[in-house]
Formats: sequence, C-alpha cells, structure tokens
Amino acid sequence: MTETLTQPLIDELDRRLNTGETPLAAYKTALRDSRERFAQRFESGKEVELLVHAAADFVDAVLARVWSQFLPEGTDAALIAVGGYGRGELHPASDVDVLILTARDPQSLAQHIEPLVVFLWDIGLEVGHSVRSIEQCVDEARADITVVTNLVESRLLTGDQALFERLIDATGPDHIWSSQAFFSAKVEEQRSRYAKFDDSGHNLEPNLKEGPGGLRDIQTIGWVAKRHFGVSTMKDLVDRGFLTDHEYQRLRLGEQHLWRVRYALHLLTGRHEDRLLFEHQRALATQFGYSDVDANLAVEQFMQGYYRRVVEMQRLNEMLLQLFEEAILLDNQLGEPVIINRRFQARNGYLEVRNQGIFARYPLAMMELFLILQQHPELQGVRASTIRLVRAHRHLIDHRFRKDIRARTLFIEIFRHNDGLTHATRRMHRYGILSRYLPAFHFVMGLMQFDLFHVYTVDEHILMVIRNMRRFAIDAHADECPRCNEVYTQLPKPELLYLAGLFHDIAKGRGGDHSELGADEARRFCRRHDLSEFDAELVAWLVKQHLVMSYTAQHRDIDDPDVVREFAESVATLMRLDYLYLLTVADMRGTNPGRWNSWKAALLDRLHQRTREALERGLDRPQHQDEIIAQRQAEARIRLLKDGFDHNQLNLLWMSLSTEYFLQNTVEAVVWQTKLLWPPGRQINGMEVELRNDPIHRCTDIFIFGPDRDDLFAHTAALLDQLGLNVLSARIHTSDHGLSISTFLVLEDDGTEIKDRERLEGIRHYLRDGLNDAEPPLGRPRIPRQLKSFQMPSEIRFRQDENRIVTLLQLKTSDRPGLLSLVGQAFAANELRLHCARIATAGAEAQDSFAITDREDKPIVDLQRQESIAESIRHILDD
Repeated sequence: MTETLTQPLIDELDRRLNTGETPLAAYKTALRDSRERFAQRFESGKEVELLVHAAADFVDAVLARVWSQFLPEGTDAALIAVGGYGRGELHPASDVDVLILTARDPQSLAQHIEPLVVFLWDIGLEVGHSVRSIEQCVDEARADITVVTNLVESRLLTGDQALFERLIDATGPDHIWSSQAFFSAKVEEQRSRYAKFDDSGHNLEPNLKEGPGGLRDIQTIGWVAKRHFGVSTMKDLVDRGFLTDHEYQRLRLGEQHLWRVRYALHLLTGRHEDRLLFEHQRALATQFGYSDVDANLAVEQFMQGYYRRVVEMQRLNEMLLQLFEEAILLDNQLGEPVIINRRFQARNGYLEVRNQGIFARYPLAMMELFLILQQHPELQGVRASTIRLVRAHRHLIDHRFRKDIRARTLFIEIFRHNDGLTHATRRMHRYGILSRYLPAFHFVMGLMQFDLFHVYTVDEHILMVIRNMRRFAIDAHADECPRCNEVYTQLPKPELLYLAGLFHDIAKGRGGDHSELGADEARRFCRRHDLSEFDAELVAWLVKQHLVMSYTAQHRDIDDPDVVREFAESVATLMRLDYLYLLTVADMRGTNPGRWNSWKAALLDRLHQRTREALERGLDRPQHQDEIIAQRQAEARIRLLKDGFDHNQLNLLWMSLSTEYFLQNTVEAVVWQTKLLWPPGRQINGMEVELRNDPIHRCTDIFIFGPDRDDLFAHTAALLDQLGLNVLSARIHTSDHGLSISTFLVLEDDGTEIKDRERLEGIRHYLRDGLNDAEPPLGRPRIPRQLKSFQMPSEIRFRQDENRIVTLLQLKTSDRPGLLSLVGQAFAANELRLHCARIATAGAEAQDSFAITDREDKPIVDLQRQESIAESIRHILDD
C-alpha cells in the first residue's frame, strides 16, 4: 500500500537523475519534497502507519541508488538497515541507522565508503552508520545486548545477499545470546529503563518512546518474539496462542496512537523529540482536535487519552513477558500445582485458577483473587493466563455484581486486611477491576492536572496515597514519618483511613468542589457496604476536609493560638484529628514527593500536637497569646540564668523586642538569639549572620541582625537565591533601638536539610560579606523552561489582622528564581516594613503571604494606597 505514496516520489527522483540534474541537487530536492509530501498527508488525516513505512521505503530507494553510485558492482559488501529503520519505520526526524558490512577488512573499502557517507549528509540524510566485518559484528554483539538487538531487526537494503545471511547466522541464538540469555537481558534492560521513570508512564512530561507503556515496551515484545520464535510480525503471536485477536487489535491501536503523537511531535519541533514537554502538550492537544470543556482543559483531555493508552500497553507487555518467561525460561515445565481452595491454586509461586471457566460461572472469584494474594504473601503474583481471564471476564462486574453482599464483603475485607493492600489495589487497577467495581474511579483514570504541583495522574495519586498510609503501619518505614507511625497505632479502624484515601480525589474533573462531591460518593459507598452510620460519616468528613489541615499548616500562622483554636473547633475530636493528620501527610507526600520535605512534615506535626493540646485542654479553655509569651519567656529565662546571664539585663534586652517576636520564636530560638544579641545595647555597626540547624522546624535557621535599612529584605533574599537556598519562612523584627532582627528558615533547593559544616560556614560568610556590601546583586535570574509554560498574572489581595495590627498581603503569582527579592524591591520602593513572610509553592504557582506596615508600624488601610502597592508589585513581577 505504500507504493502509491512512494512510487511517484521515486519516479520523480529518477527523472531528475536521468535529465542531467546533478545528483546532489536531485537527491536533496527529492528528500525535501518527500518530507513535505508526507507531512501534508499526515495533516490531512492519512494513516500514520502508511506514512511511517512509506518514509522508510523511500529512503530505501535513495540509499540503494546512492550505494550503486559510490560502490562498484560486485563489491563484497552489503548495506543493511538496523534499529527502527530496520523494522521499516521512519518518523519525520527518526534516526536512519545503517550497517555497512564488509567481507574483508573495512579499511579496504574506505576510499568508497567515506565519500558515500559525506554525500548522504550533504543531501540531508543524517545517517548513523557503522562499518564492520562479520567477525567484528559478532564480537560487538557478544559484548553488548543493544548491538545484537539492532541486528535482530536488521534488513538488507542492497549489496551481497550471501554476506548478509552469513551475518544473521553468525549472530543468531545458536551462536551468541541464546534465547534464554537474550530474554533475561531484555527483561533486566526494561526494569532499568522503568526505574529511570520511577516505574510510571504517568510522568508530567512523559517520554513516549522510552517510558513505561511507550513504544519501547512494544518493541521489546517484538525483539523477544523474533529472536526466540522467529516471527516477523505481532500478528504471528496470535497464531502461536500468545495473543488473542482482541489483544492484538488493542496492541495495534495503541502503537498507532503513539505513532500519531510521535509523528506530530517531530513535525511540531522539527527534530528528533520523544518527550511530551509542557510547551508541546498544548499545541498537540489543539492539533488533535481537543478543546476546553467545563472543568477539563484540552491539554488534560489529550494527556488522559495518552496515559490510558500507555497503561494498556504496559499491561499487555507485562502479560506477554510473563507468557514468554514460561515458554523460554521454564520451557513450559511449570511444576505441580499447590491447591489453595476450590477455585485457585499456586504454581511456580504464582496464583492461577483451577478451571478456565471459573470466572464465567462464579464472577466473585475475580474479587476473591486479590484477597487470596494478601493472605498468601509467599505468592509473587498472578499467572499471565489468569490475568487474561480476568480481563476477558471483567465485564461481568456489573450493577448486579456490585449489589451482591458477597462482593461488598470481599472488597471491604481487602481493605481490612492490611498486609499486601498496596499490591492488591495496584493489581486491581492494572487488571481493570477497580474501575469496574467503582465506576467513579474509571473517570479519573489517566486524568492529569496541567500544572507542576500534581506529578501523578489522579488514579496513580490515589494509589500512592494508599501506599503511603500503609507504610505508616510498617516499622521498617518508621523513619520516614515517625509521628505518623505512632498515631497510626491509635486508630480504632485503619480501613476507614484507607477508604478516605480511596475517595479523597475521586470526584476530580467533574466541575464543582471535588471535596464535597467526593464526600457524597464516599458516604453512599460506605452505606452500601454496610458500614455503620458513624463510620460512614467519618469517612465522608475526612474526604470533605482533606485539604483543610494542609492549608492551615502552610498558609496560616500556627504560632497564633487563635488559628490553632479555630482549627481545633473544626476538627472537634481527637479521633478525627488523628485520621485527618494521617490522610493529610499521605496526600501531600503522594501529590509531589519531590516537594515533600522536613519543613512541611514539621509544620503538620506541630499543628497536630498543638491541636491535640487544645482539644485535651478543652475548647472552652483556650490558651491566650499572653500565656504563651509568658511561658516561653519563663522557660528561656531559666536556661539563660543557669548560664550566668543577669536577670535585669535580660529584662532590658527583651523589653526592646515586640511581643510578636516571642510568639513566633521557640524557646530554643529565644535562648540562642539572646546569647547572640548579648549584651543589651552593644554597638552593632554592620550586619552579623549566624546559622544553626533547627530540630523543631527541621531546617536551617539563619539569624541576621544589624542596623535596619529599607532594602534589607530584598538584599537578603537576592543573596539567598544566589546561594541556591529555598526560603520557607521569613520573620523580621525591629527593636526599639533600630536594630533589625531577621530569621530566615531555609532548606537546600532540592528540599534537603543543610548538614555539611563547610556548606553552613560558606553560607554564613557569603551572607555577611554580601549584606555589608552596599550594592545588592543585580539582574533577574533566568526562568527555567518548565516554569515558562505556566506563567500567570499576579493576584494581590489585602486584609487586616486586627490582633497583630498589621496588613496581610496575599500574593499568588508564577513561581520563579529571585521572586522574594523582587517583592522585597517593591516593598522598599513603597516604603513598607515587612514583619513576617510565609512562603508556599504549589508547583509553578507561588502562594505567599506577607505581614506589612508602613514605616511607622501602622497597617495599610487606605484603599488607594493598597492599589498603588499592588500595581507596583504587578509592574515588577509581570512586565
């Protein structure tokens, strides 16, 4: 069928060559015309499969003609296509890989081959080539699995047929890389490849070739099948019983979808690009005909289709490789079965059905299968033949199945049986059972959120949250979140936590508040599964409130007892608090593991502890700010007096500091900073800097003090940015004597704590020298590529904090390097005094809050003044 596409191009090339046009011009024009013609056909809807093969056919014709031009007839050499080109597949920017095989020393043909390769590059055909003898090919292939893989799909283009056949024989499984060794190597190669992508095809910027479920998974099946079984097409696997007709069609449709995306991506970028980068996803979504609908962006719909395809390809790959393992490694000698019950047995460490018709006669066995795996941890998984039966019969999980009390009991029992829950839920998802049993789950399969905050699709995220919850029960993981493991042991019914995790995001993508919609789903589910009304309401409450604790910890001042009291009132009971705390930690860790850090863990731990104290004390007996300040001063005083500090001098120093200072600092911080500021009233001419590791906040505490000045915050923020530090919180106080006292809580840019002594000392010296230099660092840092895809106009809001007599400026803007410094410049230009900054980032979006006053420490209440400040910030950030 490709002849109708390629033959006119070949005829036109021959006409140009026969009418006296120079070969260089003729070939160059022919290649350019072919690319343009194929691109036009693709954009007009021509099947991508035809275009991919047609492009290879046309390059075949070009190479054959060029070969005859440069190598004398009868030369003992062959031109061989390898790799993807060897399969007869070429995308617009695919590599054209060839092997020039020689019968003698390759150097003997150098005078012909070197001009040939130069000519190919001159006409615009960027070939990847190697020149080897058969002996060299054998040596290279024996040492490198990738070389023998390329040869598996080699194809003679022109030249010595007999020489090519000798190569195929010499590198066949009878001589090197037996079928067993080849299979084992390709499986290990796939494991390593998966590890580079965190074993997930759902990455934000997936690689459609190398990622799990991508084209490489399909190619791996083909390589193994060709090497061991000698088949030339996937269709041949149907005849051999490895694929059903339906599976073959699904595999073919998946490959064609990935090809269409890859073809379009090459045309869009004009280069060999297999990564679906953010900046390309939007353009491809539009090209594929998607448009924004209600709560789903076009790009999210496009990527959901992509993710669903790669998941299906990954499942087929998993099943086929297991079937191949039985045929190749075990030689179909599976050993004797071990009976488990009337429906299941174990064989070679894998679970299988005892009868091929069991699911048709007793569909409930499809749910029972997962519980049996939990009850028998010695089992490694499910046999591929049984997985195929599950997939073939999952349509029997219908309304009637869901109403069956036995099915409901089995499902709940899976969640009550803690051991193996992570594997059970993931297998239920992979085999298509979870989405059949919970139709709501089907709608979030492959659903992505186009931002940098949510790194998993919704379905993957939900399963990750359940996995995180399960780890709270395992001692081996206690070092990850020690407090969570302690709290988990106090839960009366852990299964309610897991169910809340299952439903917390299940209503995303519908429009409206997914927390409320999900709570309704959870409540109906619990009642339908005969949970008590108390348990049903607890699960529904957790789903509805699952974002509250995270927001409170990151965006509000949890040092403020009023904030803690308000949160405690919303939680109401210690049991609810414990469940919500564990759900919040599991959710945050499962949203973006790279953004989870010790600071966020400390925030949640402190909020949990303070709320527990408030609930135990009683909501009718709240702790007031004055009590907290008096208590902290008393504890700090005791420690300092023991170290020989004078009582009256302590009073003198502390009287020069605001009450906010003692409310926002721990006892440990007050003691440390008092020693650094001692004695009271001493002359401090320049900026001084000290650092310590803060065990309570689990980050590095940078303490900066010296004469106050307008640009101090902007200057400090610029230096911290140059040091590659992530600022988590900033607190700025000014003493009655004009001394600026600033505390910056920081981590390394990758979210880790700063432990190295030399690094700490280097930071101290850099800040001290930089702050005592009159000129702050100039220039705007470069915005990273990923952030450029999520630029947004800045949103600025003001509200008054009556208790603290400050104005809270809330800023939502695109995150970028140097953001705090730019904001600080705006504050200095508007003669504002910053008292406190809370820094929070959700992906590419910064959500920061600043407590500000004017120079006289008065709040900004005038609306025109507020708008002037907002306009100044927008000018600096958005222009």
